[in-house]
Amino acid sequence: MSTVVDEEEIERVRAWVEAAERVVVLTGAGISTDSGIPDFRGPQGVWTKNPAAERTSSLQHYLSDPEVRRQSWQARLHHPAWSAAPNPGHLALVRLERSGKLLALVTQNIDELHQMAGSSPDVVVELHGTMRHALCWSCGDRTPMQQVLDRVRAGEEDPHCACGGILKSATISFGQSLDPAVLARAERAATSADLLLAVGTTLSVHPAAGLVPLAWQSGARVVILNAEPTPYDSIAHAVLRGSISEVLPAIVG
Repeated sequence: MSTVVDEEEIERVRAWVEAAERVVVLTGAGISTDSGIPDFRGPQGVWTKNPAAERTSSLQHYLSDPEVRRQSWQARLHHPAWSAAPNPGHLALVRLERSGKLLALVTQNIDELHQMAGSSPDVVVELHGTMRHALCWSCGDRTPMQQVLDRVRAGEEDPHCACGGILKSATISFGQSLDPAVLARAERAATSADLLLAVGTTLSVHPAAGLVPLAWQSGARVVILNAEPTPYDSIAHAVLRGSISEVLPAIVG
């Protein structure tokens, strides 16, 4: 295993991608930082700079505390994702899909930049949901997020559903279970892969992180591309530390 990104290492991983027939990519917040969306746990991460902000991501606090909801709606209103555009890392994965090798693009991200880049919704598996829709916690009604944000702009601090239920983004918060069908689809892909690329993820949040050892145990080569060390670097066949926007396009060709 190597952690030094040089041309020889990039060529080696690129050869693995070319030889692979069933590639699964797992992406985290790091792939979107070059699009202007900060990650959570990195040196400049949202929670690193403001640990109290993590409270708004707790389902328990969100449902029980109107002030947390008010803070959350203001954060959604001003989220950088609304003006973000896909970067070369996202576009590289579109090319990988078009090569016919991409079995699944499993993402922990909620920004939908993969789909905006051109990745097929049939290939993208959103483990943690999407911020581009709002969901009623009572009746399950699903609404485009911008419609609810228009109400916030008009002065509603804590908008509720027509049924009276609490609205939240259609994302997975801490304390909330993943959709079993979505997780099962991701696990099937991981066990079927002959190559897994983990890109821009700290691999510290489960069950998403568990896809890496699952693929490794099933015989896949594992490549980790992330700015910081991860708990699974020791089982990876290659660990790359360079810029995702530069290295990912290079290794997928």
